[in-house]
Amino acid sequence: MTSTTPDLIKLYDQASEWTIGKIKTAAEQLDDTTTTPCDEWTLRQLLDHMLETQRYFVASAQGQEATLTPGTPPPLLSKDPVADFQQARAEVLRAFGDPGVREKTGPALGIAFSDLLLHGWDVARATGQESTMPPGLPDAAYQMIHGRFTDEQRKGVFKPEVQVAADATTQDRLLAYTGRDPR
Repeated sequence: MTSTTPDLIKLYDQASEWTIGKIKTAAEQLDDTTTTPCDEWTLRQLLDHMLETQRYFVASAQGQEATLTPGTPPPLLSKDPVADFQQARAEVLRAFGDPGVREKTGPALGIAFSDLLLHGWDVARATGQESTMPPGLPDAAYQMIHGRFTDEQRKGVFKPEVQVAADATTQDRLLAYTGRDPR
């Protein structure tokens, strides 16, 4: 009997590898004033937010009190953002590696995966990189988050949904659902 439950560790691993590749290419642009699709943040601010979010998921998985900074995130990046994200990736994989943790935390790893994938797209888009997500990941993220947030919950998480054509790709539907214009 095969399970229809997605392998969240594998999805997170693939999304984080893709996103770290985008960060590696973008590292030279950290101090440019170019804004990103996220709240008009600079690339550095977006990466700080991404790092804070990944640390939040690790703390939550470990049963620690965790909160995210409202508004502009605190400066967290070191002089080596790729190493920062490789370390965060290892910590997330270690924290959620125990099936018991995944069982206790419910969809948290799926949300962490989706968040990192979406922000990887933001990094790619802000820095002029190819932004097509790896095959299968947009579909898994869309299934993970679509319809799981009330209108009230969306206010702190996503911008209003963007309309796309009925025949839009899954990646475009994912982006649109999360308030990103895929065009």
